[in-house]
Amino acid sequence: QVQFVESGGGLVQPGGSLRLSCAASGSWISTWGWYRQAPGKQRELVATITSSTSTNYAGSVKGRFTISRDNAKNTVYLQMNSLKPEDTAVYYCNRVVSNSPYYAWGQGTQVTVSL
Repeated sequence: QVQFVESGGGLVQPGGSLRLSCAASGSWISTWGWYRQAPGKQRELVATITSSTSTNYAGSVKGRFTISRDNAKNTVYLQMNSLKPEDTAVYYCNRVVSNSPYYAWGQGTQVTVSL
């Protein structure tokens, strides 16, 4: 059984930065994805990274967020810069297969961007 543990969220002012981490146990993750879910909205995929470190980003975060991975630790990171109030959401990680999440979700980590 694969489990994800996300961390690094918090309250930050607009324009600030946060670095999220997600560690997986139970299986090595080939393609990672960071997702987020804002109140009243569907969960959306914001960034992916393959085993060859090819990355892809949603248009809303491109140029501001950077996804990276540490294969030895089976961990993925999301560096978030120039944060905006609309980035407020619970952030989750998962394995991505055919652009869909593959395993059960972890608890997520809350990111709040506000004055």
